[in-house]
Amino acid sequence: MASILENRPALAHEVEQVAEVAGYLWQKGWAERNGGNITVNVTEYIDDEIKAMPAISPVYPIGAVLPHLKGCYFYCKGTNKRMRDLARWPMENGSFIRILDDCASYVIIADNPVKPTSELPSHLAVHNYLIGKGSNYKASLHTHPIELVAMTHCPKYLQKDVATRLLWSMIPETKAFCPRGLGIIPYQLPGSNELAESTIHELGDYDVTIWEKHGVFAVDTDIMNAFDQVDVLNKSAQIYICAKNMGFEPDGMTDEQMREMSVAFNLPK
Repeated sequence: MASILENRPALAHEVEQVAEVAGYLWQKGWAERNGGNITVNVTEYIDDEIKAMPAISPVYPIGAVLPHLKGCYFYCKGTNKRMRDLARWPMENGSFIRILDDCASYVIIADNPVKPTSELPSHLAVHNYLIGKGSNYKASLHTHPIELVAMTHCPKYLQKDVATRLLWSMIPETKAFCPRGLGIIPYQLPGSNELAESTIHELGDYDVTIWEKHGVFAVDTDIMNAFDQVDVLNKSAQIYICAKNMGFEPDGMTDEQMREMSVAFNLPK
């Protein structure tokens, strides 16, 4: 049987990007065992032939009614699949799903009946929110960046925008490429509805949120951009921790220097 990607270069490109990012996550040590998840809305690349494809799985409940996802298609990392394997074999470790007309269930349509991540309901709830507010964001990423997670074990960095201000001040590119900063979510059970709801709430003000003692959740126009935001923020965390390990508290950029950056790059104040 031919792959769903055959003769569909735009769709294949989306999957190739996911595989590339999955490799980066593994190389950076952010995706131990089967840690982390990726979900990408690929509806715009779906043609009539794909729409006519039969399901290759039972109907699975989402666990919520998500009205903006009716008829949408997603590529998802599979449950219990490793990022290092997703990087090498994306179609054996991920799958395409179709959201059914009840907006509360889905089926797998290709290439293999690999059930999506157990955190799929949370990811889909975020995508439902993004579509509902007219966002052009199509990708969601959950991963475990070491230095950012380490910072969440210190209570002062869990105060609103304290970590954002610190990370922006470490290197100019951080504010330039992550102008909305980092949302903070106190510890909640992984995969819970409460964590999903808190994430959606924070995504009103931020593109990247950090889950205390767990990891980050990022959204953007594609999976590479979502990864880049996390990568830039974690580089700032590395710079800060490196300075502390050298025995001093880094000065960071001043408020005036960051205001100058905001004007020069037309960033939010």
